[in-house]
Amino acid sequence: MTRERLLTPRLVLQVLLAVVALPLLPLLVSGDWRWWQAWAYAAVSIGGFALSRGLVARSHPDLLAERAHSLQKQDAKPWDGPLLLTMTLAAALALAVAGVERRVATAPALGWPLHALALAGIVGGYTLGAWAMLANRFFSGTVRIQADRGQRVISSGPYAWVRHPGYAGALLTYLLTPLLLASPWALAPTALAIAALLVRTAREDATLQAELPGYADYATHVRYRLLPGAW
Repeated sequence: MTRERLLTPRLVLQVLLAVVALPLLPLLVSGDWRWWQAWAYAAVSIGGFALSRGLVARSHPDLLAERAHSLQKQDAKPWDGPLLLTMTLAAALALAVAGVERRVATAPALGWPLHALALAGIVGGYTLGAWAMLANRFFSGTVRIQADRGQRVISSGPYAWVRHPGYAGALLTYLLTPLLLASPWALAPTALAIAALLVRTAREDATLQAELPGYADYATHVRYRLLPGAW
């Protein structure tokens, strides 16, 4: 796929909204431009995206093309779109709610060690997701069997420990964002995002076991989907 087809106006708009505007949502809603925790969240989100895609562009340029147009793939599983939309909207709502809570000054006061711990965990979540993408050139944005790209089982890198490390990284980020932003109100939409993520993980895993050669055998060796020793 050519660079011209990859960088379409629609894709540029999607990136600006999802990668730039969304991480800044707590600041935009709260109007508090001195909120360092929200700035830290935005910096990690935007920087993590830019760094991970830069690394992927060097090792798997075809993966960027796949992800850029994954929402238009006709063989994506029909149940995946609603789950992906739920995850995205719920995560965005959590950020907006945190901004509202900051604006009305009802957020609890937390010590900097808790904020630092949450921020470190969010960095860890983004790092795990980037590692998974670098290890897996079939890390598509939608659930589909990529026969057109010769999809095969990946068992190296973080896939030696859990079957869905990208989702594990996202789970860690979801869980710790309300703590970083000191927003109990954000826990409700975060719970919805996590529920959708767990359902998507389970359904994707079942799809891979049923349709991707070798995956069922891989699953007998790497037993856990997200959390080693738990699930």
